[in-house]
Amino acid sequence: MAIPDYQSIMLPLLAYARDQREHSLRETIEALADVFTLTKEERRELLPSGQQATFDNRVAWARTYMNKAGLLESTRRGYFQITDRGLEVLKNNPPDINVKFLEQFPEFLEFRAIKKDKPEKVRDVEATGLQTPEEVLESSYSKVRLDLAAEVLQTISNCSPTFFERLVIDLLVKMGYGGTRKDAGEAIGKSGDEGIDGIIKEDRLGLDAIYIQAKRWQNPVGRPEIQKFAGALQGHRAKKGIFITTSNFTKEAEEYVSKIETKIVLIDGDLLAQLMIDHNIGVAPVASYEIKKVDSDYFTE
Repeated sequence: MAIPDYQSIMLPLLAYARDQREHSLRETIEALADVFTLTKEERRELLPSGQQATFDNRVAWARTYMNKAGLLESTRRGYFQITDRGLEVLKNNPPDINVKFLEQFPEFLEFRAIKKDKPEKVRDVEATGLQTPEEVLESSYSKVRLDLAAEVLQTISNCSPTFFERLVIDLLVKMGYGGTRKDAGEAIGKSGDEGIDGIIKEDRLGLDAIYIQAKRWQNPVGRPEIQKFAGALQGHRAKKGIFITTSNFTKEAEEYVSKIETKIVLIDGDLLAQLMIDHNIGVAPVASYEIKKVDSDYFTE
């Protein structure tokens, strides 16, 4: 089954704590994953940021909301147990527990600040949304990032081939290859160089060289182009190469790379744009938001 939203997790979580024992969050996550019969892949699925498992995040928020409503209480860091109010709720056999259900408790209303001057639109999203706050934020961030990546690729398509080749070198230097920009590219854009657009040092000491092919194309790059590049690498007795394109690679090209001895990394347009965003090549930061949480250690007496 699909990973349940955090509101669907609330009732099973409260029922799991029915035994009135102290439970750790980690133990609870594993137990609820079994309750929902999640696969290994679903248990490992991460939020867009890659910082936390999606299911872990949703269980944690379900616990937090019920804690604020007084159905659960924290006993120590990372541990909780059910309260008398929580037991009373279970005795009434509710069909489900969600944000709307929790609004009957004054403590939860205070936590959500629904009585205050919060915009109606924000309250509607909070009351009906199935995503946790982190998921809402990360989904919005992912949308902004995808739109930016598309704009980056469109801008690259209007640049000259020479500029594109230098852009590639700039990116690789920013990623830690080649040392300084001055000595990074040794054969950029030289025509007739057997399919080699550039050579960059693998590290600042120059222990090995990486050969680069950069194609500002609209059509997919097929196996013949990759074979030609692999042949050029062999002609230089090179073991490593990077083939970068603004389009994508055919399945045959990808299969060919996986079978040859020479190490060739394929970077398509989508990955190129994401790497440029990650390393601030051709983009500039506009705003940043820092997510914080309570430092339990600080409040330990």
